[in-house]
Amino acid sequence: MSRDIIYQLQQEAPRPKRIICPREVENRPKYYGREFHGIISREQADELLGGVEGAYILRESQRQPGCYTLALRFGNQTLNYRLFHDGKHFVGEKRFESIHDLVTDGLITLYIETKAAEYISKMTTNPIYEHIGYATLLREKVSRRLSRSKNESRKANVTNEEHTSVEKISSLVRRAALTHNDNHFNYEKTHNFKVHTFRGPHWCEYCANFMWGLIAQGVRCSDCGLNVHKQCSKHVPNDCQPDLKRIKKVYCCDLTTLVKAHNTQRPMVVDICIREIEARGLKSEGLYRVSGFTEHIEDVKMAFDRDGEKADISASIYPDINIITGALKLYFRDLPIPLITYDTYSKFIEAAKISNADERLEAVHEVLLLLPPAHYETLRYLMIHLKKVTMNEKDNLMNAENLGIVFGPTLMRPPEDSTLTTLHDMRYQKLIVQILIENEDVLF
Repeated sequence: MSRDIIYQLQQEAPRPKRIICPREVENRPKYYGREFHGIISREQADELLGGVEGAYILRESQRQPGCYTLALRFGNQTLNYRLFHDGKHFVGEKRFESIHDLVTDGLITLYIETKAAEYISKMTTNPIYEHIGYATLLREKVSRRLSRSKNESRKANVTNEEHTSVEKISSLVRRAALTHNDNHFNYEKTHNFKVHTFRGPHWCEYCANFMWGLIAQGVRCSDCGLNVHKQCSKHVPNDCQPDLKRIKKVYCCDLTTLVKAHNTQRPMVVDICIREIEARGLKSEGLYRVSGFTEHIEDVKMAFDRDGEKADISASIYPDINIITGALKLYFRDLPIPLITYDTYSKFIEAAKISNADERLEAVHEVLLLLPPAHYETLRYLMIHLKKVTMNEKDNLMNAENLGIVFGPTLMRPPEDSTLTTLHDMRYQKLIVQILIENEDVLF
């Protein structure tokens, strides 16, 4: 069975045939049309459908008044589905604007699952996902060579001659190129899949099979744009390569997503801010404790979101170093997953409660190793910086304990949004950061 068979089956699926009620039905729900026949039995519904494939009506249940049923003729039998409406029509997960669309999608799914059930069950067993990278990498090399010669017409001809399967999997060009580039910070990242409705024919980029149905045919990764069947998404490796075009901002963006999109070892906002602080602020009294003007900090945030690594945070624009420290702290506070992640939070708190200093240090080290690589590297770099801050304590009056008070709640948040838990854990949060600063050379 070829990979295009599912597309062919969708074209062959029965078309909906609405059976109109000849009379006006009292108390007909306003969101149903003339296909609604009021309170009738299953036997009456079966008779009205007349054995016509794809024929359908809506009826109110005799046993449960106020409950509605879609009666649909398919495979020489009448199928009855409990029907719901919450602004859109649905019988399962998918929501439809009209009953006609719901029935159309249902007939396509029923037909394909009937005709190709065995094929569908095996779709994920022989994926093209890992193999297609070689073809797309070849395309990338051809494109680079042709762009150097600036022969656009020749480039178009070469592209058109490539295999149709590669055309269907066109977005994997970017994935292959990124996989084979000089990326030294290839952190593992899961795909951020969300249900998606595709306009026009689409093929799954994992199994290369057609994505059938009218709406919500599959899922799309919000970060890299990978399009796959919902069932295929469970088999896709954690190799998301975020596309900068899809990453709209720097602040409030997942840390691993940001560093992979920019192909950097750490978030560039962290590097740029720390570089600026170390260049002109290490001796500033109350560094990180003294707050800068909120509106100026927001300006820095917007500059990074707008200009990325080109954001200008120099002394000529922001002479007050507390604005830069404030922007750095805000970056960490705005992370959707904290630098010290939700998954490791309780383990760090438990480690902080150990009374024996050596055992506590060992426990902290073990939990550090559980952090995602991008989080670990960013935390390591931050602690090296904060250690430098403490080395200037004579001028800035900031020791490891003071910095722990500032950065504890900035870097750590309990998974549950509980004020009581936060208050109870504050001294342990402070202690963890203090330990990380004082022992950065041993722990990292």
